[in-house]
Amino acid sequence: MPFEVLKLASRRLDRGCRIASCILVLAGFSPALPTGAVAQEPDGLAEIVVTAREPRFVAPTLRDRIGRIWAPVFINGKGPFKLVLDTGASHSGVTEMVASTLRIPLDQSPPVVMHGVTGTGTVPSIQVATLNVGELDLASEMLPILPDAFGGAQGILGSEGLADKRIFIDFRRDRILITYSRGERSERGFLVVPFHSVRGALIVIDVTIGGIRTKAIIDTGGQVTIGNLALKAELLRSSVHGGEQIDAIEGATLDVEEGVLAPVPPISIGNMVIRDPRVTFADMAIFKQWKLTHEPALIIGMDVIGLLDALVIDYRRHELQILTADSL
Repeated sequence: MPFEVLKLASRRLDRGCRIASCILVLAGFSPALPTGAVAQEPDGLAEIVVTAREPRFVAPTLRDRIGRIWAPVFINGKGPFKLVLDTGASHSGVTEMVASTLRIPLDQSPPVVMHGVTGTGTVPSIQVATLNVGELDLASEMLPILPDAFGGAQGILGSEGLADKRIFIDFRRDRILITYSRGERSERGFLVVPFHSVRGALIVIDVTIGGIRTKAIIDTGGQVTIGNLALKAELLRSSVHGGEQIDAIEGATLDVEEGVLAPVPPISIGNMVIRDPRVTFADMAIFKQWKLTHEPALIIGMDVIGLLDALVIDYRRHELQILTADSL
């Protein structure tokens, strides 16, 4: 019986500095310049001095960089390995380099079927005795071997074992904590957004785009935000969609899917509004896998998630707890 991995990390090709146009606001918030940046002088080039160290695990989305969330994971007691936290994946996986470090041959376990954003592929797998990070402790895991498509990471940390966990992601302090959820309410200043789970794993919230109610999947493993064709059709009917350009997305299976990148109306998530977003619309394989082709749907990637100051994912409470700069 094939082993399925639902949705792995994706990345967009040749995106330039498009992220700068996506601004997250809450009650009139005006974002400050990123740390280390200096405003451009009208009559000359400003000097930019970077003094901050490179983040080890959690990095925000900036003008020239999409944010990331890496978890320090121990496998068979070795590591830590940097695995991308991927809330869109049903299962963890590692690169061939990790298997080599663990000295596990690739011919001892059966191949598995992997479903990525853009396609499906068959990959080798390895069996490991333990996988640990924070208070997440898994035993006897089968890990598919993934193509090295994660920007320096050594695989992905999927959603298995997270049903009773709480993940705290601090983009300002380069910190990720995975603990048991003890049912605690959000701290003061956090926006609470309820979510429900699909297939026992996917984090799905309700958002509106130009007045159109849309199902949105929170995908910390995907770099960019992707809309299905049903959402595009609704936006066209509302005459709030245009300015398209050809775009391409490469999935974890290394299949490339062409779509169109276009500006869309503000995305409202509870009391939070994402201004001036751009979304790539395409008939992605993953929408078919998730049975989300006939209603407006959106995959929210790290180009948006990385604009937050902090994010708590409480699987037990089925809540996102969101902190933005104006909440401080």
